[in-house]
Formats: sequence, C-alpha cells, structure tokens
Amino acid sequence: MAKPVSEAGKPTVLGFLLFPGFPMACLTSAIEPLRAANEIVGRREFSWKLLAEEAGPVRSSAEVKFDPDATLTEAGELDYLFFLSMPQSQFVHPKRSNAQVRWMDRSGVVLGGFSGGIFPLVRSGVMGGHVCSVHWCYDAAFKAEFADIAVSQSVIIRDRRRHTASGAGAVFDLMLRMIEEKLGRDTMTEVACWFQHPFVRADDATQKVPVQKRGGTDDMLPDMIRQAIRVFADHIEDPVQISDVAEALGISERHLERSFKQATGQSPLKYYRLLRLKKARQKVLYSTQTITEIALSVGYASSTPMTRHYAEAFGVNPADERRRLVGLRGLAGALPPSE
Repeated sequence: MAKPVSEAGKPTVLGFLLFPGFPMACLTSAIEPLRAANEIVGRREFSWKLLAEEAGPVRSSAEVKFDPDATLTEAGELDYLFFLSMPQSQFVHPKRSNAQVRWMDRSGVVLGGFSGGIFPLVRSGVMGGHVCSVHWCYDAAFKAEFADIAVSQSVIIRDRRRHTASGAGAVFDLMLRMIEEKLGRDTMTEVACWFQHPFVRADDATQKVPVQKRGGTDDMLPDMIRQAIRVFADHIEDPVQISDVAEALGISERHLERSFKQATGQSPLKYYRLLRLKKARQKVLYSTQTITEIALSVGYASSTPMTRHYAEAFGVNPADERRRLVGLRGLAGALPPSE
C-alpha cells in the first residue's frame, strides 16, 4: 500500500477540506485520536490543517462554525487531503479547485473522503479505477451519479493512494490504523483506550445496516433471511415476486413468509417495498434526479404510486420533503438538488 513517508523528525501533515454542512463528527473523530497520539509519545508526530475553498468560516452539520487555517490553494505541504462534506457539496470554482486537487495528486498527496465527502472527491476526477467506501445511506444516490465507480460496503477502503471512510466511527478507525503504522500497536491501543473505543475494526469490516422497524442490525438476522434481503437488494429497479425469492432459496413461500415475519416483524412484501422506498428516499435527499426518474429507478411504473407509498412510509411526499430540505441546506450554504 503506497503511503507518504515523512522525513525523520517531521510530522505527518493532514489537510481536512471543509465544505458547508460538513459532518462535524467526522472532523473530531479524525483530529482527536491524532492529538492523543501526540500527547502519548510526547512529540508532534501528526499535525493538521483545516482548509476551505474560500476564506471565511465554514458552518458544520451541527451549525458550529470553524475558521479554516488556509484556503485550498494556500494549503502548503500536505501528506494527506481529506474531503468532508454533504453529498450535494460542490466547489464554488470547480475548474480552479479541481485542478488544484489533481495537482496535489500528482505531487504525491494521498487523497480521501469521509462520509458525504466522497461525492465532491469523485467529482474532482481523481477516483477513476479506485474502489470507494460509501455509507449505506448514500449508496443509492452515489450509484445514480457515479455508475462507473466501484463501491464497497467495507467501513474503510485504502485503495493505493485513495482512503475513504463511511462515517465518523470509521474515520476514528482509519486514524488508529495510521497511528499504528507510524507509532506502533502499543501507542494505537493506548489511544483507543483513552477514548474507550470498544474495538478496532479491520479495514474490510462490513458496515452495519439497521433492520427496518426492528431495532437491530442486518448481521443479527438468520442466514436465510439475509439471503432473501440480498435478493431484494439486487432487484430494486426490477422487482421480483416473493414466490420467486422463496424458490431461489429452496423453500416454500409460506415458510419464507412465516420466517421473515418472525425475524423482522414484517412480511417479506412489506419489507421489500420499504427497502425500495428507502432507496428512493436516498435519491430524493441526496441526488438531482427528478421524482419520476427516482420512481422508475426503484421499480415503479410512474411517480404516482411511489408518491403515495412514500407518504405512507415517511409521512411526507417526496417533492415536499425535497423542498423542505432545500431550506435546511440553504442555512448551511450547500447547493440544493433540482426537483
């Protein structure tokens, strides 16, 4: 795995590129373990800079403002540059800023993105041929916009000089890995224990996904039910009959109905419909597809039945939810999607 090698006695320098509405938890999950590692070894082995495309404070997802240390073009020497943003975030000056990111890549800087930050990172044109870790709640919107980019459900992907992490917990794990590689396992373990981090996940650990209306995660389900859900997930745009799923699993439809209800509290048909609607909701919230395009992409013949089912499931129709979110994004300064 290629990674920058700092000169002896020089700290590893990380740049965190902040977009309006960026997830604050990802930033603190990155900085705090690095700060702790410096304190434990008694020297500055890691340093960091907060960066923004333009000068001025950047408001986070929690409405807390951060003052960047420098603009992207004035970042200076970096070993790593990580994007932190909402999925909709874009550069104000894309030609200039994307060119700067590509220049950093040619200069040997490792590039990465946390959570929604993977979206503007890919838009910069530097992820071709690389695999990305994409948070499960952004998966549908990401695939809709970047069909040619390989996606992984692993919490962390370090693919050559591209590091992506699916969420704040994954960011903490990624920093622990960097600490271990530079300062050894003992220091990494002490940092984890400082924060009572329960365990250190391997890079290929799979994201945990909540089971709909059940209060658990999908890895807790019986194997047969997980197999059925995988079939559902593979047929979002082209829905399959429950009887066909049962036949593929080698069981009766009645047995699947009974087992599914026992494991999830829902019939397989209701679970499947809600799964498709949740994929639709991701695209309503995080993509620029029209409502009609979204309906077709999750297996509806038109937007009318999807809108009805969407309102039944989430208490608001998709167009109204998108308009409502535009106002919230406006507070953070992000670009809203079109209807």
